[in-house]
Amino acid sequence: MPQIKRALLSVTDKTGLVDFARTLSSFDVELISTGGTAKLLREAGLAVRDVSEVTGFPEMLDGRVKTIHPRVAGGVLAIRSNEEHMKALAAHDIPLIDMVVVNLYAFEKVAAKEGAPVHELIENIDIGGPTMIRAAAKNYQDVAVVTSAGDYAAIAEEMKKSGGSLSADTHWRLAKSAFARTAAYDRAITTRLERITSAEGRFHDGPAEVPPARLDIHVPRSMSLRYGENPHQKAALYSTNTGGIAAGKQLQGKELSYNNLVDLDAAWQLILEFESPACAIIKHTNPCGCAEQSSLADAYRRALEADPISAFGGVLAFNRTMDEETAAEVAKLFTEAIAAPGYTDGALRVLAAKKNLRLLEITQPMQDELVVKSISGGFLAQTADTHKLDRSATTVRTKRVPTEEEWRALEFAWKIVKHVKSNAIVYAKAGQSISAGAGQMSRVDSVKIGAMKAVLPLQGSVLASDAFFPFPDGLEEAAKHGITAVIQPGGSVKDEEVIAAADRLNLAMVFTAIRHFRH
Repeated sequence: MPQIKRALLSVTDKTGLVDFARTLSSFDVELISTGGTAKLLREAGLAVRDVSEVTGFPEMLDGRVKTIHPRVAGGVLAIRSNEEHMKALAAHDIPLIDMVVVNLYAFEKVAAKEGAPVHELIENIDIGGPTMIRAAAKNYQDVAVVTSAGDYAAIAEEMKKSGGSLSADTHWRLAKSAFARTAAYDRAITTRLERITSAEGRFHDGPAEVPPARLDIHVPRSMSLRYGENPHQKAALYSTNTGGIAAGKQLQGKELSYNNLVDLDAAWQLILEFESPACAIIKHTNPCGCAEQSSLADAYRRALEADPISAFGGVLAFNRTMDEETAAEVAKLFTEAIAAPGYTDGALRVLAAKKNLRLLEITQPMQDELVVKSISGGFLAQTADTHKLDRSATTVRTKRVPTEEEWRALEFAWKIVKHVKSNAIVYAKAGQSISAGAGQMSRVDSVKIGAMKAVLPLQGSVLASDAFFPFPDGLEEAAKHGITAVIQPGGSVKDEEVIAAADRLNLAMVFTAIRHFRH
């Protein structure tokens, strides 16, 4: 590639710019700049030519017009190998520009301010910057376009090695980044302005529409995966950097797989339901054990008791920093992966012996996001199921009222059933899951399977159902195994028959009026 001889620099974020400009100057690159950028470079002792000298016009309209001019655009867009282009530049004495270093007005930062006035938003919409970026990217074979301060060091190093030029591959990489940046900028503008309505010239800034009128999924790939759910499927992880599993830091172990990440997310979402020390054990996205106790080690031991066979090869999540005692217990079981907000040095020493065990540290709190699922030809989107049970908002529909111990067990079971695939049934006692029936086509079958899988005694446990009982048979089947109380949404046309069956069986039953389907 030919040597870079002239560069246009006009940036809002001036991080690292002076050092980068010095590198350019060391190769006798002529620097052309605007406004505050030119002032900064001159103060650093660098020779700078104002854009107004090139265009023959001063900056105009409060800075709205700076670089939009044929004498700038022509120098950027001219194809060097096109004789007619070069003749046109020569005829109009337009200088070639070989590099464009531009970043944009901080619209996203202004847009994040609640209630930012419309005029402030509009004035922070960059016009010249995107124009220069797109022009340079379009003419990538002849012009290098730099839109991020994060690229300065690599570009400077390459120029030092090549004597002042950049490779064709670097030009292409920078062009793709440039188009991605202007696309993201336009999306940010569109998304923010959609919240503002106008009536008779008066603006109203309302909350963002949920779900949005346009679903914009543009997320960078953060990790390529060996394969998807099965070895013949390709897969990758894309992260919004807004917390949760996708933003976790892997501390040790084998590469995370697609299925690991799906199960870790299921475990992490469940564990966030609890305030006291808790452990969730997940297998194929369903909880096979969950407990909330006074210590993390006890929570793990109680969770494991529920189904130690299914727990083998499962995924764990904890809502506290893992300590050495808990790690020593966990080390006795073959586990694929663990998510926790942290690990003590002692815990890390214990778990280091299990070299393949994947440890994920989750330090960023999860932010509310739309839950998006792809279907053939489109996407489904919904708000997250963040409903928390309020005992005072429930209704006891049976003659017998739950005891305080039953209430605690019902509230605990309700937190878990929300995270079990529907049709979902959970047997539990206060602070410990006993068994679960997941993903069956009929609710009574979920009740039967949950009972069949139980390792711990069901006698004296309670039952949670993610949706109403359509018939009394599910309740009657559960009663055979010794449950004492039930929590369910209610809402069936046969509710009265189900309530009558509960009364006949001396069960306490609570209606929540909230359903927790999980498909």
